[in-house]
Amino acid sequence: MTTRLAPGDAAPDFELPTDDGGKIRLKDLRGGKVIVYFYPAAMTPGCTKQACDFTDNIASLTSAGYTVVGISPDTPTRLAKFRERDHLTIALASDADKKVMQSYGAFGEKKLYGKVVEGVIRSTFVVDEKGKVEVAQYNVKATGHVAKLRRDLGLDA
Repeated sequence: MTTRLAPGDAAPDFELPTDDGGKIRLKDLRGGKVIVYFYPAAMTPGCTKQACDFTDNIASLTSAGYTVVGISPDTPTRLAKFRERDHLTIALASDADKKVMQSYGAFGEKKLYGKVVEGVIRSTFVVDEKGKVEVAQYNVKATGHVAKLRRDLGLDA
């Protein structure tokens, strides 16, 4: 069974390659709040909806002090195609070996169409300025998730 994070836990640090050829490190984002979300695959309907929702809300999230990082097992090249195709403005990172997902409890057994499979568990975390988990949400729905998260964070929907 995958260990899940809870509010108050230290957010596991990470350094991952990004779609633009760079790297993103959680520790470099300290001092601000970070929304880290894990999704199964770029350019699939649900993942596209979720990424577009974050992109559509990025101005208000940024003005409220949040940075958004989307993480999937896709290669940086595939993530670059995803960004270009859907005009995404959020940070996209590649966790090809799924180690970061596992450290967040976002990879493991899940139900898919009634069957138990192993895979990415669509999850969202809000990390505070000091690197602690403020919000941990597992098995989130792709559609409507950003609106729900905004309500949970007390931001105007």
